[in-house]
This record gives sequence, structure tokens and C-alpha cells, in this order.
Amino acid sequence: MKKALIATLVLFLSIVIAGCNKEPKPEERFSEYVKLWNEQQFDKMYALLSTDSKEKISQEDFKERYSKIYGDLEIENLKVKYNPPKEETDTKEEQISFPFSVEMDSLAGKISFEHEATLTKEERDEEKSWYVEWDTTFIFPQLQDEDKIGIKTNPAKRGNILDRNGDTLATTGTVYEIGIVPEKMAGKETEVIGQVSELLGISKEQIEKTLNASWVKPDYFVPIKKVSPDETELIEKLFAIPSVLKQDAEARVYPFGESTGHLIGYVGPITAEELEKNPGYGSTDVIGKRGLEQVLEKRLIGENGVTIYIKKEDGSEEVLAQKEVKDGENVQLTIDGTMQAKAYSEFKGEPGMATAINPLTGETLALVSSPSFNPNILVLGATAEQWKQLEEDEKNPLLNRFKSTYAPGSVMKPITASIGLENGAIDWEETMTVDGLKWQKDSSWGSYQVTRVKDPKGPVNLEKALLYSDNIYFAHAALKIGKENFIKGLKKFGFDEEFPYSYPIETSKAGAMDKEVTLADSGYGQGQVEMSVIHLASAYTPLLNRGNLIKPVLFAEEEKGQIWKGSVIAVEQVEKLNAALTKVIQDPTGTAYSGRVEGYPMAGKTGTAELKEAQGEKGKENGWFVAYNTENPELLIALMVEGVENSGGSKAAVQKVKAILEK
Repeated sequence: MKKALIATLVLFLSIVIAGCNKEPKPEERFSEYVKLWNEQQFDKMYALLSTDSKEKISQEDFKERYSKIYGDLEIENLKVKYNPPKEETDTKEEQISFPFSVEMDSLAGKISFEHEATLTKEERDEEKSWYVEWDTTFIFPQLQDEDKIGIKTNPAKRGNILDRNGDTLATTGTVYEIGIVPEKMAGKETEVIGQVSELLGISKEQIEKTLNASWVKPDYFVPIKKVSPDETELIEKLFAIPSVLKQDAEARVYPFGESTGHLIGYVGPITAEELEKNPGYGSTDVIGKRGLEQVLEKRLIGENGVTIYIKKEDGSEEVLAQKEVKDGENVQLTIDGTMQAKAYSEFKGEPGMATAINPLTGETLALVSSPSFNPNILVLGATAEQWKQLEEDEKNPLLNRFKSTYAPGSVMKPITASIGLENGAIDWEETMTVDGLKWQKDSSWGSYQVTRVKDPKGPVNLEKALLYSDNIYFAHAALKIGKENFIKGLKKFGFDEEFPYSYPIETSKAGAMDKEVTLADSGYGQGQVEMSVIHLASAYTPLLNRGNLIKPVLFAEEEKGQIWKGSVIAVEQVEKLNAALTKVIQDPTGTAYSGRVEGYPMAGKTGTAELKEAQGEKGKENGWFVAYNTENPELLIALMVEGVENSGGSKAAVQKVKAILEK
């Protein structure tokens, strides 16, 4: 019995040992290799290479070569496929081959190939197994050991931004590249480098490093910095320096300069932070920094053409993958470049903003913020001194005013009138009589009083209230309308909702109106009410579209004449409101009488918004004017000038609009 038990145990151990020593199948070994390859575990792949293969390449070089190639070519979605044979292989052979296929996505598109792997049986550590006979053709079949992989980039041309007439607002054009010819410095190196450094805002060390680059020869033109042809004074000073010359270079240019600075913006070198947020860009690329250059970045940028090739030992090249260049899209705006420039020029550097729209179609013809900056200078890299001037200028030229919201003042009154007429709180015949320039509802307001500019010396109805711009009438009207109905009415005009526009514009706000005084002030455009200039212009379009508020558009491709808000003003009130607003300009007692243009029938409304902490204080004032042609309604202008407290209030805005229309 004991002998039988021992025999059984020996037999069992023999079977176990035989099983443990069972030689791996080659297809299993290659399946393991393929799995590691798909996972890009190059260290573990190397362990499965044959002895001959390891003699040709070290583990470090093996890993480095795969990692670098896959990294440089931005390889993604690697799929190595191997289908093991259905029948078992003959393991008596010393070598065996298996077909496999490889697919991958690269920065130049898809790369795929089929190849064959040979496995060799080797004994290591007294065990036999199968190992891969590897060479560089496993990376790409065309790649031999001494070959190199190269990448060529064909940069995409950035798309143009055009105005409605096809005139260029942003394009790739010609600038000046300022450079130095070393041999022409003739012993005055220190002096020349110092002068150029000061004028171009580049350190002396950087200029010296550029001049001492390995490729530079004494008679070479060495580029230092690109400058805009607009900088005539700077260029004149540079050319007065011996050895300084220029040559034409390619760069983004903005033909309308400052007038489109805030609207179009500019491009600049991509930062590390932007690079992280924008995959697909390179460290030497430019990207939109402000304005439509930033808003339209994805449409304008295009796609660079890329060629991945193998450079053979004999100097010939073999293409692995190629992606054709795709230039950026040209985008046409509804803006009229000439009108944009005229509107901007009328500010003469004063702070303010303006828009001109076609009130029937919603097309934006001009969108201006003043003062502005010259994008032709910023795009090429402004000096520290130039940035300092922009940042410290008290008029704040870097502030984009047209995208922001402001208290509208009395240009709000036609909106209040429309809301009051709609819910029956006011009508055209009802009058209000208040003696003097100040009024309050009752003593609960304490010392606070609503003030008006002119005492009408008698009863005031809605028409006169618009004609004289009577704050007291509209404060009283807002109280009669009531907080809930007034806010509801403002929402019908698009307040407190995202403005539907192709350029990011701040949301116009109704404000809390949590006190009677705030509600009363809101009725004439003070309180906490704020509007953007483009929303304000849009809010007047119901007067020319049978009560419908038209959606403003900025791109030529957008549908024209879309109704954003239907029936915000009752049709029967439109004609009466237009008649009253015509008197504001045509009647000698109207607040905009000085803005009438001979032979040009106009209606409109003035406004002065006071910005102060408390009543009785002397604060800053912004002057507004909205005007439109009543007989041929193809143009509506809304304009605001800041700081008019010492220049006649809204008259400053009226005169600018008049000048634009006369031109």
C-alpha cells in the first residue's frame, strides 16, 4: 500500500514538473508582445527581443527611439493587430513568422502598414522560449537603421476679416523688418546697439546675442524686430543710425488702425497658458488676443499642412503621411469700414462709444470704442514704454466700452413710455403739473428729490415730457407702472438675458428696484438700469418695424431682419412715439434741436446719465444721443460721450452724431 502511494505521488509530481516546463507557444509569445506594444510599454517589449536584436540596440535606445518618434509625430489611437493561426504551430522549428498590421493617427493623418515578425527559439536560464527578431522596420517598414524621420510644416494662411464692401479689416500683409548689417557698424557697435535697443524696446543683450548667432556673417542683414509702417517717426529715427536697414516682411495688418482696434483686436505669440488650453497649436504660433481675432480664432486659423517623411541615408526622401494645408476662412462683416472710421474720428480721442445699425435688417454698420489702440503696433510687440502709456492713460484706451453696459439716462425714456402705454399706466392726454425743478412723491423719501433741467411752467403730457426730457414725469410714470410690471416690460425689451449677438456683449440689467426711489430713478434711465450701446440701438428698432425688436447681426452670413422680440410696442403707439421723437430734433424747444441736418428727416432722443454717490454731489456725466431717419430708415445711430458735465451734457453726443450724418 505504501509503495503504491509513493508511486502515485511520483507520477503526480512528474506531471506537474512536465506541465511547468511546457514550452510557451510562439503565437502566445507574440500576442504578449503585441499587447505590450499597444500599451506602449517599451521596456517590457525589449525584454521579449532576441539576443541578436539586443546586440543591435540597447534597452535605453530602444525605448527612446519609440518614445521620441511617437511623441514627435503625435501618435494616437495606436492599433497593432495580430490574429493567431487557427492551427497550432510546429514548435519543433527554430524560427517562425507571423503577419501583423499597424494603424495609428499622426499629426499628418493616418499611417498604416502590414509587416511580418520572425520569432526565434532561444534557451535562457535553462528554459526555452520564443523571442522577437526586431529591427527598425517594426517602427515603419521603410525605416532602415541609419534613416531619419523628418517633419515638414506648410503654415496655413490666416483668414481675412472683411467689411460689407469687401474692404480688408484684417489680413496678412507687409511690414518692415528692422535689421543691422554688422560690418556697417564700423567700430560703433556699442553706440548702435544702445540706440537700437532704446528705440525698439529690446535689451542690448538680446541684440548682441542675435548678432553673434552662428549663421551671421559681417555682410549679412540680421533681423532684429518687425515694425509697422504706421510708425513713421520711429522708422525715421532708426534709419538715421548707421548700419540699420529694413526689408519687407509678412505679418498681420489692420488697414483701419485704431478705429477698429477694439472690434477687430489683434493677434500675438501664443503664451504657455494659451498653449495648454489650445491643443494643436505650436509654441511659435500666433493666436487672437482680443476682439474678433479672438472670437473668430477657430474659423480664421486654418490647418497647417504637414508631411512626415523618412530621410534615407542617400539623401532621398520617402513620404510616410501627408496632410494638405487648409487656409483659414475669410469672414465678412456687416460693418462699413468707412462709416466705422468716420464715427471713430468724431470722438477725437474723447472717451465714448457708438454704433450704427440698419434698423430694418439689424446689420451693424459701425461699432466703435474710443479712445483705442493701434493694433498694427501691438501685433508686432509693443515696447514696455508703449504698454505703459496705454495702461496709465487716464482715458483708458484698453477698455472696450461698446461691450460694456452703462446707465442710459434719458435715452431710456421711450422704452419707459412704451411700457407705460402698453399696460395703461400712462396715456398721451393725461398731464402732470409740478412747479419748479424738483419733486418727490412724499416725505417718506426724506431729502431725496428727482430733478429736471427745465421747468415747463405748466402741465406736462407724454409728448412734452419726451420733448423736454422731463425726469419728473418719467419717475412718476415708473411708480404708476409699478416695480413688477416695469421689470416685466424691460424683460420684453431683452433686459436680464444674454444678448443674442456674435460679439460677446455684457447683459443689460434692470436692477433690483427694491426701493421706490430706485424704481422712480429707473424710469428715466438712472437707478441700477444699465444697457450696452448696441442693445440700446436695437431697443429703438420697434419704432421702425411695427413694434417688433430686430435682432442685431454682425456677420454677412447671418439672416437679416430676424425678430428677436415680437410686439414690444403696440402698433398703434409707434406712429405717435415717432412723431414725438421727431419733435425732439425738429422743434426749437426740443433737446436735440441743434442736431438737425438739413434735408434729412430725423427722430431721436438725448440723454444725460449722472454718475455720483449721493444727491447734491457734482459727479461725472455721460451724454447720449440716439437718432434715426424716419422716412428712409436705413440708418440708426446710438452714441455716448463720457465726462460731458462741463461741455453741455448730451449736446456733445448730438454734435458728433450730426457730424457723422453730414459726412
